[in-house]
Amino acid sequence: MIASDLTLSPTASRPWKSGLWVSLLALALVAACLMLRSRLPWLSLYPPAWVVPIAAWVNHVSDWVSALLQPICRSFAWMLGGPMAWLRGFLVWLPWPAVALAATLIAYKAQGWRLAAFAVAVVAYLLLTGYWPATMNTMALVILAVPISVIAGFGLGVLAFALPRARAVIEAALDLMQTVPAFAYLIPLLILFGFGPVVGLIASIVFAVPPMVRNTLLGLSQVPPVIKEAGLMSGCTVWQGFWHAEVPTAKPQLLMGVNQTTMAAFSMVIIASLAGGSADIGWEVLSAVRQADFGRSLLSGLVIALVAVLIDRITLGFAKSGEAPASQDSRLSGRRLLAILAAIMLGGLLLRLMAGNADWLAGSVQIINMKALDDAILGLVRDHASLIDSIRNGIISFLMLPVRIGLEKAVTPFTWGLTLTPAGIAFYVLLVAGIALFAAWKWNRQAGLTAIWLGIFLYFGLTTFPWPALMLAAGLLVWRIADARMALAALAALAFALLSGLWLQTMMSIYLCALAVLLCLLFGGAIGLWAAHSDRVSALVRPFNDALQTMPQFVFLIPALMFFKVGELTALIAVMLYAIVPPIRYVEHGLRHVPPHVVEAAVQSGCTPSQLLWLVKLPLALPTIMLGVNQTIMAALSMLAISALVGTRDLGQQVYIALGKADAGLGLTAGLMIALIAMVSDRAIRIWCLKRQAPALRAG
Repeated sequence: MIASDLTLSPTASRPWKSGLWVSLLALALVAACLMLRSRLPWLSLYPPAWVVPIAAWVNHVSDWVSALLQPICRSFAWMLGGPMAWLRGFLVWLPWPAVALAATLIAYKAQGWRLAAFAVAVVAYLLLTGYWPATMNTMALVILAVPISVIAGFGLGVLAFALPRARAVIEAALDLMQTVPAFAYLIPLLILFGFGPVVGLIASIVFAVPPMVRNTLLGLSQVPPVIKEAGLMSGCTVWQGFWHAEVPTAKPQLLMGVNQTTMAAFSMVIIASLAGGSADIGWEVLSAVRQADFGRSLLSGLVIALVAVLIDRITLGFAKSGEAPASQDSRLSGRRLLAILAAIMLGGLLLRLMAGNADWLAGSVQIINMKALDDAILGLVRDHASLIDSIRNGIISFLMLPVRIGLEKAVTPFTWGLTLTPAGIAFYVLLVAGIALFAAWKWNRQAGLTAIWLGIFLYFGLTTFPWPALMLAAGLLVWRIADARMALAALAALAFALLSGLWLQTMMSIYLCALAVLLCLLFGGAIGLWAAHSDRVSALVRPFNDALQTMPQFVFLIPALMFFKVGELTALIAVMLYAIVPPIRYVEHGLRHVPPHVVEAAVQSGCTPSQLLWLVKLPLALPTIMLGVNQTIMAALSMLAISALVGTRDLGQQVYIALGKADAGLGLTAGLMIALIAMVSDRAIRIWCLKRQAPALRAG
């Protein structure tokens, strides 16, 4: 039974698709392109004369729309500016003991005394670093953005649930909102609403809406039909049944949406500071990184991480309030909590009126010596400069350059200390052929062909590969793992990169993301494998995963910049830090949820631990692991615009350049290209997972 489950394949009934003819024909065409690239230069470099001015067309439309909507948008920004300025001023004016006590009490209500103790520690850190006023300015943005995003997201979710025809359009719009970098749509927002904190608020609202829409749609879809029927039988109208039966039933999922919406709004604080820099914590991080004040950037970045974790735990606790933790005081009811919070705020107002403008009430006194921390970090980097340079040069020369420009250009006396001679080329060809034959003998013919494809790409490099051959290879890959429709979508996305003149930047983005995803799967998968077989390791890894998932993306640049300065390696490390959590979580989850009876049957059949892992657990957990691969790819792509701040030359850099020039056409075109890569990858992997799961469901 186990063997039959493991050998099931979605292509088993389609030998023409699993055969060698298509792959061999594609290899022949790729070989022809590679041999003819010196005679036909347009195969390697797409002619500029063939580029379509898509960005200019977008700018033309943007100028027309801006002239039409700018007065309305500026009025709306003026209306939001007043409440935002008042709330910022009020939170900064309010004495910190009152805010700290209220936050601690809310944390205790959410998840008990442990979270309350963590809240006290976060408050202490904010006071020691003197970042209390900046944090309050940031909280004003979050407090205003979250309710608007929640209401808008709930409304769109209800609309998508009630109108199935509108669902496809809304889901496509959500995909664009979540995959287009925030920098890209920050440009039209700046043009429409002007420069200032309100633009950051609007950008946060736009970015935070999709999680609430998706959770609303999921929650309402999971309401049992019995609940709806009971409401109708009780005499409820459609709207009464919706508000009094369906919404309360979907409440846990809706509160989870509030949690994710809050975290999405908080993750935008640094990007929002680019649109309207003010004295908030995002601007502190941004200015510290720009000035290379690593001590200040580290401390301010840690503020964002700690506050994000605290907010995440509080909102998550209220989302799971139905479980009622044992440590939670049952006497602290909702009304009593509100009464105590009102009393605390009243006490804070009286304290401020009595103490006046005392500095200690503002929490702005900096106790930690930033200069000493800067000197310590710079001293650490200086003392180990030779080791750091050796690591950086080794990774760039022996890993990044071969993948980007190929072994034929990377192997030089300057980088490798040798020249790629004809004998060396022959040895490489024989090595690849030997690996391919071994893979075909050990596993199957597809593994052998995959080894040949990887050998070709490694030799010629991803960014210097002839574009017709690369499009052919990409279409074939997507067709094999998904279907013909997704293969056409992949070809259309690559054609858009060619026609828009962003081919090289697209290849740089794919190269950086592919390398980061590969390394994340290697290291993250190993950690997940270890955690799946050790409860102690799982418990140790979990808080680090939580911290990495709640940190805003910009924070990941700080440790990489401290040690490796500006460059592609710094971008690669930052992308890896952000994208390494999904493989850890999904590998552990997939291996831990392999059916116990299958494991028992395999053990009774005489499987060794290694056979049990490779022949039973991993094949059964593969669909779950592939979902982790999907999330890793999405996380890596979402970091492109952020990593552009450290000197990349990819699509993210184009978005960042467009932001500096207020070039909406270039920004939206490059952002759309990132979104297309993300959506094609997401859909293709999801289709593969569904195909992989279908035989098992039929067998079950």
